[in-house]
This record gives sequence, C-alpha cells and structure tokens, in this order.
Amino acid sequence: MSDRAGLNRRKFLAATGAATISGLAGCNGVLGGGGENGSSDDAPGIGDFRGSGEYVSGRGAPGGTSIEELDDLEGELAVYLGGGEGGRYTNLLELFNQYYDDFEVTWDTQPSSQLANTIVQEHESATTQADVFWSVDIGSLAYVSENGASTTLSSDTVSPAFDRYHPDDTWVGVAGRSRAIPYNTNQFSESEMPDSIDAFATESRFAGNVGWAPTYGAFHGFVTAMRHIRGEDATREWLNGMLAQNVNRYNNEYLVAQSTANGELATGFANHYYTMLVLAGRSDAPIDVTFTKNDAGSLVNAAGASVLEGTDKAELGENFIRHLLSAEAQEFFATRGFGYPMIPDVEPVGPLPSLGELEPPELDFQKLSDIQPTLELLRDVGILS
Repeated sequence: MSDRAGLNRRKFLAATGAATISGLAGCNGVLGGGGENGSSDDAPGIGDFRGSGEYVSGRGAPGGTSIEELDDLEGELAVYLGGGEGGRYTNLLELFNQYYDDFEVTWDTQPSSQLANTIVQEHESATTQADVFWSVDIGSLAYVSENGASTTLSSDTVSPAFDRYHPDDTWVGVAGRSRAIPYNTNQFSESEMPDSIDAFATESRFAGNVGWAPTYGAFHGFVTAMRHIRGEDATREWLNGMLAQNVNRYNNEYLVAQSTANGELATGFANHYYTMLVLAGRSDAPIDVTFTKNDAGSLVNAAGASVLEGTDKAELGENFIRHLLSAEAQEFFATRGFGYPMIPDVEPVGPLPSLGELEPPELDFQKLSDIQPTLELLRDVGILS
C-alpha cells in the first residue's frame, strides 16, 4: 500500500468536490494547475493533472473516459520508463501513487533504446524484471514487439486511442509529437516557409540559417522515416545537401528552438513542442512553428506503452495503460508538455493544429525500430562520429 497519501480515495474525491471530471465542464479555471483543487492531505486534486499558463487558461474540461470510470489501480507495478520527458512522466506516476492508496508504481528510467535491448535480453533469458514498458518513441516499442517481448493488449485497453497508434495491439500510443519547423517570424513569414524538407537542402535563402540536433533520438527517427519513405540513396543526398548548406549543429532540439527565437537561426528541425515550450516562457518571442506535408519532416511519432511478456501482473498493467489514456492523463500530456493527445476528445493546446489537420507520411510505424542502418548512414556521411 502506498504511504504517499493519508486520505483514502473516496474521501479524496469528496475533498476535491468532483465525482467525475465531466462534472466540471464549463467551469473555466476549475481545472487550473498548481493543485488548486488538491486536498489538504497532500493527495492530488483534479487540477494537479493540468498545466497552467497562457495556452491553458480558459480551457474547457477534457472529454474521454475519466479515471473515475476505470477500475482502481491496486497492487505493485514495475515500469521501465524510457526517457522520462524531462521528469513530466515521473510526475504523472507520482500522481497515480498519491491518487490510489493501494497502488505503488516504481520505475527505472533509462534511454528507450537501451531499455528495449534490456527487455529483449530479459525475455530471451526468462528473467523479465518489469511489468510495463513506457517508451518515448514508437521505434523502441516496435523492437520489443518484434522480438516477442510484449503481450497483445485487449480491445478495451487500446480502443480509446486513434487506430493508427495501436497497429497490432502489442503497444498503444499515449502522447504524440510531430516533427515540425520552428522559424523566426522576423526573418520569415508563414507563407514563405516551404511545405517540403527538400527546400532546406537546396535553396540559398536557407544556407547557414538552419539548425538541427543530429545526436538526438528524435532526429534519428526522422532520418529512419526518410530512409523508408524515399530510400537510402535519396536520404543520403538530402543529408549531404544539408551539410553543403552549412547546417548548424546543436546538442538538442530545445536549443534549436531557442536559437531560432533568439535570431541566431532563421529556422530548424525540432519536435513541435519545443516551440511551444519557448513561447510558454517568452510569449513575445519571434518564433512560430509550421509543418511540412507528406514527408519525414511531418512524421508524427508517439510515446506509448506495452505490457511485457512474462509479467504476472498483466491485468494491472493493462489497467495502468487505460489510466494513461484517461481524460486526466491525456490532459496532463497536452497541457504539461504540449504533446498531442492520443484520444479524440482531448484537444491539443493553443494554436497547434489537431492531428487530423496534419499531413504526416504514410509509414508502417514498426519500421521506426530499424535504427541501426540510420546510424551507419549518419556516420558514413560524416554527421555522426
């Protein structure tokens, strides 16, 4: 039993004054962040699931299935947490620990690809150490699935999510992110931004003015997608074109977005939420984000979860994943980290287009696990050492 909350669940709900999240519809500010609806006994209120700030203010109550409509989480659960998204995901795990007196989730956080290899090795030796794999990228989930180390999830578990994000039901997406093009609005207008990544490797106006983070996992997924969409030769040509354009190198994509806002770059390649994070801290920053169409530059990847083969807590693991797809958790992903919700009844924040308005490429997500040839290609053209 968790000792993180001294208030039992039913008393907690009475203290928050909310039997279901849907009962808060139309009450602007009721779901505000900062624990506004938390109890005096340190148990989280509904407001603790939601972020705060300009893009969240006045946001209506999310739709979808509330935690209150799900079975209670009970027992102990071990999660391999790939990446952790800067601590946001661990914050959600802490909320679940506080929400349920009889539930205790523990986690081991390492890079998703490293955990995927560990899971496969443990599966092969029948020494599985965790119950659930929560990865920040589809490629690692697909790798675990391809090696028989994840179970098939029930339709009840995966059905809340968009069909595209549970293709074989061995994993399900819980928070999406699109490849995007942040750009400095003092240097380019929206109409001047291309809808294809090709322009960045060929047009003189972008020479020396574009940034990328080639050691970043999201970039490797982007190049992997390009390899499978265009083929290796065309991908090599694009990469060499970018090098000829004197592309600027950064350690991570948040720095690409920050440098774009600062005017050091005109534009760059980064996941969509990095622009939102810059604007959340600097609402007047001269930066906006645009999306290409039907190429790797508009790939929508996702964090997702699977139940591991060999666990004796498969039922609890599936219930946990249902909680990740609950209205509260989806609102958490959307408003805390500006991710794309994976259920249709929760909207992305602020000015972001919906998933339905984006035009990502057609791609079998399982192919994103094919990362090794990408790394070899990046080394061969001199981008990685």
